[in-house]
Amino acid sequence: MSNVILLNGCSSAGKTTLAWTLQNLLKEPYQHVALDHFRDGMPGRVRGLNSPEGDPGASGLNVVPGKINDEWVTHIQFGEYGERVLAGMRRTVATLTELGCNVIVDDLLFKPAYLEDYLEVLNPKTTWFIGVKCSLEVVKEREALRPGRFPGTAISHFEQVHAHGATYDLEVDTSHAKPADVAQQIIDRMERPAEAFRALESR
Repeated sequence: MSNVILLNGCSSAGKTTLAWTLQNLLKEPYQHVALDHFRDGMPGRVRGLNSPEGDPGASGLNVVPGKINDEWVTHIQFGEYGERVLAGMRRTVATLTELGCNVIVDDLLFKPAYLEDYLEVLNPKTTWFIGVKCSLEVVKEREALRPGRFPGTAISHFEQVHAHGATYDLEVDTSHAKPADVAQQIIDRMERPAEAFRALESR
């Protein structure tokens, strides 16, 4: 059966670097599927900047300023079209596994419903659910160095992406550890059966 490594964490937590490192270290080939791939594939007209409801820019991915604890942040909001694209991404992962491909998923679970949908389409016995965490200070530093990132994006969903009520198969901290060391933690964990999705399934 094909394996899925589902990486969940805030923006700039190091998921993509970790996915690339895992691809290099794992013996079998693993396809990298990232939210960024599907976001960037949306037409420009449905990617809004503080677009009002009803505007095409609000139907895909809308970047909306706001405040958390008196600090300006950037909220990411998916509209009706964006939600369909995200559902399609999850089913793309499932189809790849059905065709015999191992997959590393690089995602941000903005809503508990996204995790529930993954549970619907993936095999719980071969899906390792990994929480990718990083200190807020380091996340801010990384975000400031990344071109095309709105300030405060990671802060806006720093806690939100982990607020799904599930227990991970493994939590890793990328704040100061080398990507290869973190990737090896995941590979070592995969020597034991996946448990997180099976626990969710039995609830």
